Amino acid sequence: MSVFLTLKFNGDPKALEQYAKDNPDALKNVVESAKGHGLIAHRFYGSDGDGGMLVLDEWPDRQSFEAFFSEQQAAIMPIMQAAGVTGPPEPSFWQELDTGDAYGWGA
Repeated sequence: MSVFLTLKFNGDPKALEQYAKDNPDALKNVVESAKGHGLIAHRFYGSDGDGGMLVLDEWPDRQSFEAFFSEQQAAIMPIMQAAGVTGPPEPSFWQELDTGDAYGWGA
């Protein structure tokens, strides 16, 4: 069963969007590498007003993400710096619980 990864960090969501617009190959190269490590799905999210950002990924397992991140850390750091990230992200790995009430996402 796959795992979901959340990475929470503080920064400027608009700056991240501008960096992505100005440097589309930088983010595309990182996601291509992630796909090579098994990435299933990926999104960035920003909260209103408080500078919070979230990465939501789905991976086959935690080890796949860790191998990708170890390999691509040098490419990821300039992206985070451009977004004004002020501290280390807070990674969490999540596994689906069998509660019998799943809805959507192919349930």
